[in-house]
Amino acid sequence: MTVESTAARTSRRSAGSKAGTTGTKSRGGARKSADPELVQLLTPEGKRVKNAEYDKYVAGITPEELRGLYRDMVLTRRFDAEATALQRQGELGLWASLLGQEAAQIGSGRATREDDYVFPTYREHGVAWCRGVDPTNLLGMFRGVNNGGWDPNSNNFQLYTIVIGSQTLHATGYAMGIAKDGADSAVIAYFGDGASSQGDVAESFTFSAVYNAPVVFFCQNNQWAISEPTEKQTRVPLYQRAQGFGFPGVRVDGNDVLACLAVTKWALERARGGEGPTLVEAYTYRMGAHTTSDDPTRYRHDDERVAWEAKDPILRLRRYLEAANHADEGFFAELEAESEALGKRVREAVRAMPDPDHFAIFENVYADGHALVDEERAQFAAYQASFADAEGV
Repeated sequence: MTVESTAARTSRRSAGSKAGTTGTKSRGGARKSADPELVQLLTPEGKRVKNAEYDKYVAGITPEELRGLYRDMVLTRRFDAEATALQRQGELGLWASLLGQEAAQIGSGRATREDDYVFPTYREHGVAWCRGVDPTNLLGMFRGVNNGGWDPNSNNFQLYTIVIGSQTLHATGYAMGIAKDGADSAVIAYFGDGASSQGDVAESFTFSAVYNAPVVFFCQNNQWAISEPTEKQTRVPLYQRAQGFGFPGVRVDGNDVLACLAVTKWALERARGGEGPTLVEAYTYRMGAHTTSDDPTRYRHDDERVAWEAKDPILRLRRYLEAANHADEGFFAELEAESEALGKRVREAVRAMPDPDHFAIFENVYADGHALVDEERAQFAAYQASFADAEGV
């Protein structure tokens, strides 16, 4: 795979959308931008790049806040690694790793305000961290002990959505409601490059554009929808799709936490200001498997992963912090200790999760009850009782 250039480019707009460049043939015969516009503020080597349009959104960021972004990414990655290990040990049924996508999630998550509302898919562990959701609460569903684990209204962070792309419709409807209420807040919906092919996403684009809904569509293009490359999902860069629906689209370096922070702040401000929806395509890479049930070595080359390792979002920010003397060895050592403590807490919390009530599945099926459900409950009770009888023999 040819890794696209991450050089920062001067913005130019066409019909309210970032324009792409002429495409060339690539994997699968589809057309792919040879040199797309990519908003970048921090190079893989940790060098700060100036950008006339987006610098102002991070102009006031302090060394303490930069260290905070680094801490967010490190702890999110550690949590993700622990969850993957727990699944391999049989403690979780499944896990969807975010490895490699930390900058996209932390940058965009830290751009939101407390009164904004977030609609995730099932991989937004870094965004959940930014919204104040205890990471151990993310594991209950994957362990099979609850249907989510947190109250969405406590953090304005909706439960994880397993149905691909459906949350974009929920986000659009919620945003339309915000607009009718006259609230000064916005909505952000997360989805991946694979979900961009779902009809729900296209319908969301249509409704949000027509009703000028205050919603940001944040697409993490990690380039693989399980085993399907992006080239088999689209003939143009994903951000360009927004132009056809009548609202702006921007492609940002998804491994650059500063750029993701700046672009998302810009998009959310547009939404709150009554300027309608925006599509942000965070161009990143899924370093691991789609989920722990997947084997990426069966469909992609290892040299592709190696090329993206050089663009690691955490290493990139660390290089910048060290070069600018914004962090010393004491900071990194303290963070390592905090990381170890988080891993231990996650392991202990998962193993201490109580089993759910076996009969809870029969609750809330119908508002007023149902004879068939009563019959099924009785049959299940008899089945459960058979185990107790067998133990007594």
